[in-house]
Amino acid sequence: MKSFVMTGVVLLGFLTGCASGPAVSYQDPNAVETLTADFGTTDVQMITDKMVSSLLETPIFGSDRPVIWVSPLRNKTSEHIDTKMITDRIRTALLKSGKVRFTAASDIPKELQKQISYQNESGIVDPSTAAGQARQIGAKFMLYGEVGSIVKQAGRTKLVDYQVTLNLTNVETGIIEWADEKTIRKGSTRQVFGR
Repeated sequence: MKSFVMTGVVLLGFLTGCASGPAVSYQDPNAVETLTADFGTTDVQMITDKMVSSLLETPIFGSDRPVIWVSPLRNKTSEHIDTKMITDRIRTALLKSGKVRFTAASDIPKELQKQISYQNESGIVDPSTAAGQARQIGAKFMLYGEVGSIVKQAGRTKLVDYQVTLNLTNVETGIIEWADEKTIRKGSTRQVFGR
């Protein structure tokens, strides 16, 4: 009976030790991440670096710092991709360049309208400091695009090509002033048990 109880205690201790949480550590967010062939943070970094560099090399951004409206990227892949992360990184890098400005109307149109209404109609805000109505600046350009993928699999090997295409269009004329694309190929091989 004692050995049965001891075995139970040892087994319980072993199971309790196995049930503890995973070991967590901080990692370098700029290090290459290749856990799977799925779309990941390294892909976002590669795409945004390429697109920002390409955009800044174009002559369309002069000293007037044109206003750009960002449309969400269309995700045409079979997996969930946070396309807003891509456009947010591009927008942040372009803003830091000092060559362009972005309208927040594409991100928070209702919130902007509520704030303007609050300032002008609530009677609480000093009229001399209230934001003027019909004073927002219209965008000169619209940035839009899509993320697509082609998946090929043979046996245990899988190849995925991700392609991001972006366009910058003049809102008034409808002319595409800039376009570029970035393709990333990722491969993975499924492990066979026992090898």
